[in-house]
Amino acid sequence: MSADAPIRPTTVVFDLGGVLIDWDPRYLYRHLFDDPGEMESFLAEVTTAEWNACQDAGRPWAEGVDLLVAEHPQRRELIEAFHRRWPEMLAGEIPGTVDVLAHLRAVGVRLVALSNWSAEMFPVARERFDFLAWFEGIVISGDVGVNKPDRRIFDHLAEQFGIEPTAALFIDDSSANVEAAKALGYRAIRFTDATALRSELERLGLLPDTQAVSSPG
Repeated sequence: MSADAPIRPTTVVFDLGGVLIDWDPRYLYRHLFDDPGEMESFLAEVTTAEWNACQDAGRPWAEGVDLLVAEHPQRRELIEAFHRRWPEMLAGEIPGTVDVLAHLRAVGVRLVALSNWSAEMFPVARERFDFLAWFEGIVISGDVGVNKPDRRIFDHLAEQFGIEPTAALFIDDSSANVEAAKALGYRAIRFTDATALRSELERLGLLPDTQAVSSPG
């Protein structure tokens, strides 16, 4: 290996929602709205991504709901459903990605996770998804009090698990989070689907090349 060749990552850092776990409030609200357009307006204008991000960053759900109900009292039941029926927003695993995770685990790659997730709601995911136990550790924004792409949560991750960013690979479905990781020295992949992810992991030498393995000798 030449002196300037990239270091093969020794740790892979996974995002959870949108990479391994399929979470979307529409899975719930499609049952609460007859008109899809009204549902989209509600999600865009009332229970906004910015509002939800505050819970991800540690704001108690009861406080977040109360603040929003005060602004939109006529929407109380729909707003309260976001908290009360939150588990219904979890559809399951992202197709194929858990298989990739299992393969990385089988070949002995160190695995950790870094996710924007409410600390109050994360136990729901832990109970539902057995593969979360495969990670050496998981850093949740709700526990840290700050969300990706803020560098403070990346610093927390690195300090807690002794990660050298230049020796780690970060996988996330958010472009902003990927760019933040790159700025801190991580190799980073923006997740699109499991097939593309596996190909990139093979290219980096973290997984065996399936084509090479299956080719006749």
